[in-house]
Amino acid sequence: MTVSKFSLAEGDVAVVEVLPSDLPPVKYRGRVWIRVGPRKQVAGEQEERLLAERRAALLKTFDARPCHGSSLDDLDTRLFMIDYLPNAVAPEIIEENHRSIEHQLAALRFFDIASGQPTNAGILLFGKDPLKWIPGAYIQFVRFQGVDLDSDPIAENTLSGDLLTVLKELEQLISVHNAAAPREKTALREKQVAPYPKTALREFLMNAVMHRRYEGSTAPIRFYWFSNHVEIQSPGGLFGEATPQNFPNQNAYRNPVMAEAMKTLGFANRFGRGVIRAQSALTENGNPAAEFNFQPTYILAAMEAAL
Repeated sequence: MTVSKFSLAEGDVAVVEVLPSDLPPVKYRGRVWIRVGPRKQVAGEQEERLLAERRAALLKTFDARPCHGSSLDDLDTRLFMIDYLPNAVAPEIIEENHRSIEHQLAALRFFDIASGQPTNAGILLFGKDPLKWIPGAYIQFVRFQGVDLDSDPIAENTLSGDLLTVLKELEQLISVHNAAAPREKTALREKQVAPYPKTALREFLMNAVMHRRYEGSTAPIRFYWFSNHVEIQSPGGLFGEATPQNFPNQNAYRNPVMAEAMKTLGFANRFGRGVIRAQSALTENGNPAAEFNFQPTYILAAMEAAL
C-alpha cells in the first residue's frame, strides 16, 4: 500500500494505492477479503484454494526475489560480464548475444525484469555495496589465542562486499592461518600436516555462505579459530526436508540461485556430498570428525585440530 500527497489549487489530496499481494491469500482478523467487481466480500473455500494455488505459483526463494529499492546502478555489471558470464555461458552464445545487460542478468536470475530491479542474488554476487541492502551479508573472522571466547584475539577480519571478492579473500585467509607443520611419519621421515584439511575448511565455509538465512537476519557468518579447534556459525537452521536425523544425506537449498552461481564459479557443488567429503578429509588428516549443533536460528560446525 502506498500513500501519496498531491497539492492542488483547491487543496491537498491524499491518494492511497493498494496493489494485489504477491503472496495471497492475505488475512485480516482471520478473514480473507476479495474484490468482486465494485464490491468486496469474504472469500469462500473455493476462492481461498485458488488464491493459495496462485501463491504457490508466485512464491520465490529470497535470493530469486527482487531487492526492493535497488536498481541496475547498484550492480557492478563489469564483474558480471568479465568474471561470471564466461563461466556460465558458452563463448559462442555470448558472441551471438545482443540482448541488453538487464536481460542477460535476468536470464541467470540476477535481475527481475517486471520490477526493473536486481534480485537479492544479484546484489549479493555483484552488488557495489551489498550491506546497504542485506545487512548480514558479511563474514566475521577472529583468531583467538586460547580455547574459548574469553581468550585474547590475535587476528580479526571482516569480509564484506560482492560475494565473488569475499570468497576469494576467504580462501586466502584459510591459506594464511592453516599453515602446515612437520609431523613424524617414520623414524627417518617427516610429512607436512596442516591443522585442518583445506578441503574441510573450504567446504564448511562455502556451505555456510550458500545455505545461510539472509532474509530478516543481521547476523554475520562467524568463523572463530581457537588454539585447538575452529567453529563456523551460520545464521538459519536446517532448511526444507533436511533434519538433524537425515543430515547430511538429505539436502535442500534455501538459496538455489546462489547455489547454482557458486557451482558455476567452482566454489561449491550441488550434489549434496560436500559434508561427507569434508568428513573423509578430516579422517585422512588425523582430525576427529566435525560436530554439528543444529538450532532453529543457526548451525554450528566445530572441528578439532590435528596438531
